[in-house]
Amino acid sequence: MKTLTDRPHTALLVVDVQNDVVEGAYARDDVVAHIRDLVERARTADTPVVWVQHQDEELVPGTAGWRIVPELVPDAAESVVHKEYGDAFEGTDLEDVLTRLGVGRLIVSGAETDACIRSTIHGAFTRGYDTTLVGDAHTAGDKSAWGAPPVPQVIAHTNMYWSGQGAPGRTAAVVAASDVAFTEG
Repeated sequence: MKTLTDRPHTALLVVDVQNDVVEGAYARDDVVAHIRDLVERARTADTPVVWVQHQDEELVPGTAGWRIVPELVPDAAESVVHKEYGDAFEGTDLEDVLTRLGVGRLIVSGAETDACIRSTIHGAFTRGYDTTLVGDAHTAGDKSAWGAPPVPQVIAHTNMYWSGQGAPGRTAAVVAASDVAFTEG
C-alpha cells in the first residue's frame, strides 16, 4: 500500500554532490562512481533523475565550489532543484517536480549523510514517499573535531536506522547501489 497512490513512478534523487560539499568527503570517488552508475541505469530505465543543489553563503551559485562534480552531468531535460535548507523539500519546488513526474518512490543518494541526506529522507517519508536510501552512495566530510563520530560510523548508523523505519502506507529501505531496481512498485 502506498500513501501517494496517484504517483506510481520512481525517481533517483541526487543530493548536493557539489565540488565543495564532497571535496575530502569519505570514500568520495567510490560514492561518486556509485552515483554515476545509478544515474546511467536510471536513464536507461527511463527513470527520472532529479538533482538537488545547495546554496548558501559558502556555496555561492555560479562558483566552482557550488557546481555539481564534473563526473556527474545533469541532462538538459532533468530537473535541478536549488535549496537553502537541509531538507530538499523545504522552500523548493521539489514537491512540484515530483508531482509533475508522478513520483511516489524516491531512491536517494548524495551528501552529506549527517545533514542533507538525513533531512531529505525524513522529509520525503513524512510527505508520503516510499524512500530508499542507497547505502553505499552517500557520504559526508569528517566532523569528528566537533564531536561527531567518524564518517564510516555515521554512514553505518544512518543505514541501520533507516532500514528500520516504518509508517502506515510507506516503505523505507536501504540497498546497495548494485541492488537498486528502477522498476515500479
